[in-house]
Order: sequence, then C-alpha cells, then structure tokens
Amino acid sequence: MATPLRHDWSRTEVQALFDLPLPELLFRAQCAHREHFDPAEVQVSTLLSIKTGGCPEDCAYCPQAARYDTGLKAHKLLSVEEVTARASAAKAAGATRFCMGAAWRAPKDRDVEKVAELVRAVNALGLETCATLGMLSPEQAVTLKGAGLAYYNHNLDTAPEFYGEVIHTREYQDRLDTLDNVRAAGMKTCCGGIVGMGEDRGQRAGLLQTLANLPEHPQSVPINRLVQVQGTPLHGTAELDPIEFVRTIAVARILMPASMVRLSAGRESMSDELQALCFAAGANSIFYGEKLLTTGNPDTEKDLALFARLGLRPMPLVEESKTVHASIEAGDSVAA
Repeated sequence: MATPLRHDWSRTEVQALFDLPLPELLFRAQCAHREHFDPAEVQVSTLLSIKTGGCPEDCAYCPQAARYDTGLKAHKLLSVEEVTARASAAKAAGATRFCMGAAWRAPKDRDVEKVAELVRAVNALGLETCATLGMLSPEQAVTLKGAGLAYYNHNLDTAPEFYGEVIHTREYQDRLDTLDNVRAAGMKTCCGGIVGMGEDRGQRAGLLQTLANLPEHPQSVPINRLVQVQGTPLHGTAELDPIEFVRTIAVARILMPASMVRLSAGRESMSDELQALCFAAGANSIFYGEKLLTTGNPDTEKDLALFARLGLRPMPLVEESKTVHASIEAGDSVAA
C-alpha cells in the first residue's frame, strides 16, 4: 500500500530532506517513485508558444516581458491550422500531450474563446491538452474545461518570501487564486517553479513546501532551471550547483510522490549525466522538441538516444478511467 499523501509539511522537515547525504536522499526518492510509477517510464510532452511576447508583467527571468530588450520577436495568436499542424508533428514524434502557452497577464474572454477552439482541435487528434495563459477567472476556467482542456499550468515560481525579489506586477495570492479557479472547474494543475534565481536552499525548500501543502498536489510539478536570457534582470546570476538541482528534484518526488516531476526549462544546458541523476532522483517527465516557448531544448533524436542509453521508454497515453494516476501536464520558466 502506498504511503498516504501529506499536505502538512513543515519548513523544518523539508529542509532536513535537503540536508540528507545524497545517497540517502536518492534512496528515499526512488522508494517514493516506485510506489506510484514504473521508474523506467518517462512522460513526454511538446510545448508550443501560441502567442509570443508583449507581456506587461515584470518577471525578472522572462524574455517575453515587453519591458525587457531581449531581441524576442513577438507574434499574435496562431491560427487553428498552424497549431493543428504542429500538434500533428508532435504526435508523430511520440508526444502524448500538447501544451500551449500564451504571453498574457490575464487573457480577455474573447482570447479564451479562441484558445478553446484550439483545445478542441488538438483534442481531436488524440492528444491530451494543457495550456498556460496567465491568470484565469472562475468563468474562464469553466470555459476551458468545457472545451476539453485537461491541465492548466500556472507556476508559483519561488517561495513566498522570495517572490518579491523576482516579480512586482502580480501578487503570490493571485497565483494561488488562479489555481483555486482551475481546480474548482475540474481541471488538473501543473504547478512548479524556477530554481537558480538567486534564492537560497531554505527558499527552495519553501517553494516545495508551498506546492506540497496545496489543497491538492499538482498533478504535474515542473522544476525549471533558470535559463539566463540577455536583457532580463536575472542575466548574470550565479548558476545553481547541479547537485543542488538534483536534490531539489529528489525532495519534490518525496513530498509529492504521486505527481509527475518534470525536467522543464534549462535542460538544454544539462549534461546527459546530470539528466540521468535527475531521473534517478524521481523525475519522470520531459518536454520533447527544440524549443520551450522561447528558450532552447534538446531535440527529439538526442532525447531518444539518451532514453536508449539509460534503458528508459516514453510513457504511453493512458485513459484516466483505467488508471489511478493519469499522466500529467506542462510548464516552462517563461510560462505564467
């Protein structure tokens, strides 16, 4: 019988996990992983930016913020035909989930109606759908659920006490409110954060503690490694120690054992050896494709070659009615 899920972790408990000797931490993470998943399976998704740039927010990591000069070329919302073509290609490459991201602070109702049309088109291809569009009202969440959207990505980004060092145009509670609206509409949540933004270990523990103590664990927990983009305020930040990143993956797996823990942004700069350690620490989800919204990502062939070397295989798409835990959803360090 699997260990019951907890929602009452203290900061002291989480920090104690981070402080364990690495072999002990990995052992505990692997035990938690095997209670809920086949450790040789990795869920794969593709993420497409359906509306790029022009965001009015000031997230210090994000090249899509209009106030930063990053050389990013903005584009309007893609058409149904463009999105369907990209989704078909993703499915042919082996992805089971298609995630759509748009650089809005909060979409207008007419925007949500257009995205709902995209969701219906992608669902018709037999892919699971996910979106990240910014803050949602309760009514907008219901609209997307009605169109068949399965998962909504909305990251907390960092610990509550470090949030003000990174973002000033949106409150932490705004993010929690959107997650409440998504859950109330009956969608699953994809919610994680970004590490390597200058936070300390205690603040990384605070992010994971907040995620694990939500009313429901996010079905997908993307752990993003900061991608430093020239022109953003966080460009030039000291890079996070790779072993500390592995520790973060392992602690996330222990705290949220039934969730997908996703290696998300920053994978392009990770060695095969670092990714292998992350899989050993309990990561079991990645993005396929050469780009995550606006930042680089390993290409599909390289990922398949790594899977072959490690004896891993893509996780098949499973109907929720036939499994205790459905495979889960998407996010990126530039997602809202």
